[in-house]
Amino acid sequence: MTKRVSALLAALALSLAGNAVAQAPIERTVCVFDIAGQAGPTMAAMQDWRAAALGWGLKANLRVYTNEQVAAEDLKAGQCDASLITGLRARQFNKYAGTLDSIGALPTMEHMRVALQVLAHPSRADKLTANSYEVIGIAPIGAAYLFVNDREINTLAKAAGKKVAVLDFDPTQAKMVAAAGATPVPSDITNFAGKFNNGSVDVIAAPLVAYNVLELYKGLQPDGGIIDYPLLQLTMQVVAKEDRFPAEIAQKSREYFYQNLDRVLEQLDREAEAVDQKWWVDIPDKDKREYELMMQDARDQLRKEGYYDPDMLDLLHKIRCKIDGSRAECTTN
Repeated sequence: MTKRVSALLAALALSLAGNAVAQAPIERTVCVFDIAGQAGPTMAAMQDWRAAALGWGLKANLRVYTNEQVAAEDLKAGQCDASLITGLRARQFNKYAGTLDSIGALPTMEHMRVALQVLAHPSRADKLTANSYEVIGIAPIGAAYLFVNDREINTLAKAAGKKVAVLDFDPTQAKMVAAAGATPVPSDITNFAGKFNNGSVDVIAAPLVAYNVLELYKGLQPDGGIIDYPLLQLTMQVVAKEDRFPAEIAQKSREYFYQNLDRVLEQLDREAEAVDQKWWVDIPDKDKREYELMMQDARDQLRKEGYYDPDMLDLLHKIRCKIDGSRAECTTN
């Protein structure tokens, strides 16, 4: 009897040990681009994500990067199992998700909310997986506006001959700037603000969250302005090695990002309120309509050239027409 009891206890111990091993969280390295470093707002948000991920069976070791290019390259090299980078740079890993940041495709945050709701649904998982990478989270960082060092540069015609900072890894920006008759100046996220602040370039495009963090008010002084017309909605995206994250965890992560959207929007609103109202430059409604048509033409051209994903552009078109069916693009074939 004693031997039987001992054997049963041993078997129970082995069973419990096996369950403990099965339930142990997987450990992965997630690299986070935050230009403000360890104490930045993006890292703070990802710490909350990390806490939630423990409940999904994921122990995420967060590593901060102040250089986005390095965060992306370390993902390719396998130094990171996932990297949080801008949607513009994420396009190289997943064109579908990267096209979310296409010019003029989402006029307002209301449009962005609908798009993110669609992308968080399990039915979109296949679209968010390509080339051994998977997008497991998307968050907005606000609309990009033109910051100019001379508020008289409030039309495309007046931008001719001016120097405009463009991201060196995104050829679409240089093409559009050159088409407007301006001079594209290759830059990256770590130096474009400095070029604007020291007068090396006349124009940059940036979200309002950059106003204080990158001290863009320095480049606006004394006669600059922010053109009150959103060019595109920008995102941050968590791009992961597909084979390093189980499908269930990837889906829970995407749903987490959407479920916490309101918290992100509250932070973006606070950042927008910090912008001094004196910098805003109104433009006529007629010019806005012209810009809308120009950006539609640009999207069509970039679709043909393979920079933008057709399926995502079609989805964004449906969202625009769902919210405002009176748009010209919604009443014509």
